[in-house]
Amino acid sequence: MNERIRVANAPCSWGVLEFDLQGEAAPWQRVLDEMAAAGYAGTELGDWGFLPTEPVALGAVLAPRSLDMVGAFVPVRFRDPDAATEAIPRAIRTARLLSAVNPRALVVLADDNCTDPVRDACAGRIRPDQGLSHSEWCTFAAGVERVARAVSDATGLGSVFHHHGGGFVEPPAEVDTLLDLTDPALVSLCLDTGHFAFGGGDPLACLQRHADRIRHVHFKDCDPAVADRARREKWDYTTAVRHGVFSELGRGSVPFREILAALSARSWTGWIVVEQDVLPGMGTPFESAVRNREYLRQLGL
Repeated sequence: MNERIRVANAPCSWGVLEFDLQGEAAPWQRVLDEMAAAGYAGTELGDWGFLPTEPVALGAVLAPRSLDMVGAFVPVRFRDPDAATEAIPRAIRTARLLSAVNPRALVVLADDNCTDPVRDACAGRIRPDQGLSHSEWCTFAAGVERVARAVSDATGLGSVFHHHGGGFVEPPAEVDTLLDLTDPALVSLCLDTGHFAFGGGDPLACLQRHADRIRHVHFKDCDPAVADRARREKWDYTTAVRHGVFSELGRGSVPFREILAALSARSWTGWIVVEQDVLPGMGTPFESAVRNREYLRQLGL
């Protein structure tokens, strides 16, 4: 049993997503109760306001369920020159809440995914000409650094960047570019295995290439048959999720056993956060969470 790595889940596995979607998401009481019952030791924050946003109140809902707060997603339209300035107060607000309940939590920065029509429509099959220009990359990377620096200065928390389908920084080459353009002392990587696979990459190769930058890991699987169909039929990101592109762990193409072995070989310590993104009201979140946790136990977690 690997005791250096702990396993969390996230509200997105219950359909609590940062996107403006139709359908009713599960209430926080159910999400936390089922997360704890399924055997997870931590959670991410979910959308701002989903869980209590006052530290004492947040701690009071986590402690009885023996859940740690491990991080929170902060989406920012980084290609906009003014975005970082607007985002810094939001990121610091989030970081202060996190640090009050867990001083080792992480701020998870990302693009404001699914807001660019081309990137949303072409998720999983992004071409180089659909990416950022050189000047846009400079703006994007500088914005990520500005927000990460502000978070660190205000709270001491670290920041990781989350590559994501439906937004900028999705294919492997874009992940490489962002890491090349940002300061390792400020910006680490959240490796999301499912998004990396859906974006056309090999998550194990990403881990081997960027091991020194990876500080947070999302375990998400990717169904190759659904991903191939999404590319053939030109689905947008939400349609791919609705059709189950992110399957339960062990039922897709992600080599979790090898990834875990590579992390263990590096004596990596941190959180693995299970994410099986579903839309509000979709799937069987609790049953899936139980099966995903049992799968990881079989791998030694």
